[in-house]
Amino acid sequence: MRTRSSAPMAPVARLLAAALLVGGCTKDEASPGAMGNADERTLQKLRQEVDRVNQGGRATAAPEPVRAAPNAQLAGLAAAQTDMAPQKLNLPEPNDTVHVDTVAMKLTGLEASHSVKGSGKLSMTTEDQFLRVQLVTQNVGEKPASLDLDEAKVVDAKGTAYGVARDVQVLAGTRPLRRTWGPDERTDMVLLFELPPQALRESTLGLVIPGTGGEVRIPLR
Repeated sequence: MRTRSSAPMAPVARLLAAALLVGGCTKDEASPGAMGNADERTLQKLRQEVDRVNQGGRATAAPEPVRAAPNAQLAGLAAAQTDMAPQKLNLPEPNDTVHVDTVAMKLTGLEASHSVKGSGKLSMTTEDQFLRVQLVTQNVGEKPASLDLDEAKVVDAKGTAYGVARDVQVLAGTRPLRRTWGPDERTDMVLLFELPPQALRESTLGLVIPGTGGEVRIPLR
């Protein structure tokens, strides 16, 4: 007859005791008719493990919990965006033409997305959102005009500024942002920013562009 040990029960032993109590019987009382075959096999394995541990064996370690991949959320967003077009945003009303020095600018498009595609299979994904701002520009002066749109920024109601996402800008292959317009030269410009989704819902969101005569604000929302 095996004597009981006064040492604390090993985790496997506690698991077996719990399983027996749930089944409503003790080790000697368990019978094929009292439980299913699957339960019987499980209890048998647990008993064998308890006996092995009681004889000096080492308890089997519990399996490591499955850890989520660190970029799982981004991968999910990228996969979801594969067949999904960017979200077109309504343009503000009124959508007036503004002048930065002698360059006239008018907002022609706003889009938001979690991913931006480049050439080939290259793409970039964010948990925030990329804001694509499209402008039509024209130099209405008689002399060439130079601007650095690389210094443009989106500003929210709290005054938080979001600069041009330069790496995304390069990936998208847009026109150089530092350029000179000749007299009457007209061209489309695209600026890309990365900002939190809640900022896109603010009614005072604006695009701020610096010029030699000071900053000019173009309402976005």
